[in-house]
Amino acid sequence: MDRAKLAEFLRRSRERLRPEEVGLVVGPRRRTPGLRREELAQLAGVSADYVMRLEQARGPQPSTQLLAALARALRLSEDERDHLYLLAGHRPPPGARAGEHVRPALRYLLDRLGDTPAQLITDLGDLLAQNALADALFGCVCEIEEGDRNIVWRWFTDPRMRAMYPAEDHDQLGGELVADLRAAAAHRGYDRPANALIERLEAASDEFAARWQRHEVALRQGHRVRVIHPTVGPIEFDFEILQTRATDQRLRLFTPPPESAGIEALELLREVGPATAHRDHR
Repeated sequence: MDRAKLAEFLRRSRERLRPEEVGLVVGPRRRTPGLRREELAQLAGVSADYVMRLEQARGPQPSTQLLAALARALRLSEDERDHLYLLAGHRPPPGARAGEHVRPALRYLLDRLGDTPAQLITDLGDLLAQNALADALFGCVCEIEEGDRNIVWRWFTDPRMRAMYPAEDHDQLGGELVADLRAAAAHRGYDRPANALIERLEAASDEFAARWQRHEVALRQGHRVRVIHPTVGPIEFDFEILQTRATDQRLRLFTPPPESAGIEALELLREVGPATAHRDHR
């Protein structure tokens, strides 16, 4: 908790907020810029003395419930609210989720990445969309049953997916998927979609169940990955994961290392196209 910066932020936010913005009547002799402490206290449902102590950097650490009330009373934006939580030493609430909705701007971006296989997935691993070069590399997502479009589910239940990667990499890739799923589930507070996927995987795969019991957790980061295409052969990529504006969607990019054979392999893959991509390996 940074008491000094929290005090300053609360004071400045209160002074910026005009009384009429919160439905208060402004008298002719009002000289206080913004809201008075008593008015903020009333709007937030706390005592004026508590607000004063916070603004004087001598109050106790506010609870998340109190911070939420202050954020509402001060009409803070989402970014300002998160800043308030961080100054008070708390983790900000989860941001907005997009679910399975793909924003048109993201679809446009996927299509514009013509030289790079790119996929949009949820934090739980549901494959939402991919561009033409990813179709050529992995197969068309449209031909996968909707309930099976989760990359963790496919890894542990469909041997054809593992055939796309060298056998010596399987243990590492499987561990990364499980650790990343645990991080995402915890971030969601183990909500219904997360628990449903975990229970389904535990029932279908002894390997997943055993890995899940290890309680390993780590957000999946970029690294080198090798993908085996039946026509082009093995291709090495620098694999990167980018967070989108929504907290539950990620962009996965597969770029060949500079001056590597993967650049020529991608050119050949582009000629092969999605129509002749490895159907048996999806």
